[in-house]
Amino acid sequence: MTETALFQGLRGELRLNESMARHLTWRTGGPASRFYIPADLDDLSLFLQQVHPSEPLLFVGLGSNLLVRDGGWRGTVVLTHRARAHPSLIEGRIYAEAGVASPKVARLAAVNGLGDAEFLVGIPGTVGGALVMNAGCYGGETWDIVDQAVTIDRSGKLHTRAPDEFEIGYRQCALKEADQEEWFAAAWFKLPPGDRETSREIMRTLLKRRVASQPDRQLRIGHREPGRARALRYVPANAATPGVTPHMHWHVLGPGVPEMT
Repeated sequence: MTETALFQGLRGELRLNESMARHLTWRTGGPASRFYIPADLDDLSLFLQQVHPSEPLLFVGLGSNLLVRDGGWRGTVVLTHRARAHPSLIEGRIYAEAGVASPKVARLAAVNGLGDAEFLVGIPGTVGGALVMNAGCYGGETWDIVDQAVTIDRSGKLHTRAPDEFEIGYRQCALKEADQEEWFAAAWFKLPPGDRETSREIMRTLLKRRVASQPDRQLRIGHREPGRARALRYVPANAATPGVTPHMHWHVLGPGVPEMT
C-alpha cells in the first residue's frame, strides 16, 4: 500500500521526504518524512483525523524562526502558509487564518481605518507563529489585539478560545489547561478606530527601520560534526564582536534532539 493510499478524501498536497530547506528562511535543513499542504481548514481537519495518534506533528508557517537539522524531521510537517490567503474584515473584527502573513493584517487594518495593528508590519512570519510567540515589536504585541483564537486538536476539532484561557508572556503563549495537543488555526482581532493616513505613515516608518537593520547581516555556518547540526552564528557584519541577535528566538529541530530556543 502506498503512503498516499493511507489517506482518503484529501484535497491538499501530501509530499514524502520533502526538503525543509525549501520552506525555511535560511534555506537549510534536511527532509521531513511527510509534508502536507492543506487546501483549507476543513481539509486540515480531515487530514488530522487520519494521522496516527503517535505521529509527531510540526506546524510551520513562513519558517522565519525555525532551523531544521541536516538529519531532517522524523514526522509530519503541516505547512499552514498559503500565499493567496488573506485576512477578512467581518462585522468590525479582522479574521485571519494561521497561515496568513502578519503584515497583511496590518495593511487590512490601515485601509479600513483601524489602529494598533501597525507593528505587525515588522513581524516576518504568519499569524499562527505570531500567536505562538506573542510576537511583537516597537511597543506592540500580538495578544494585545487578539479578541478570540481558534485552535485545532489532533482529532481535527476546532475550538474557539478567549485570551484568558492562555498563559501569555514575553514571546510565549500556552493553554492554561491542556489535556491534548492543539495548534493555532486562526484568530479574530479587535482593533480600535484609527486614522488611515497615520497608520500608513507608521507602517512606512517601521518598514524603513526593518530594512535598515538587516542589509549588513549574514548567517555564518561553521564546521559540522557527523550527526550534529552546523554551528550557527547570526552576525551583524559591522559588529565588533560576533554574537547572536537578542531578538531572535530560534527553534532548532532534528532527530533525537529536543527543541531549543
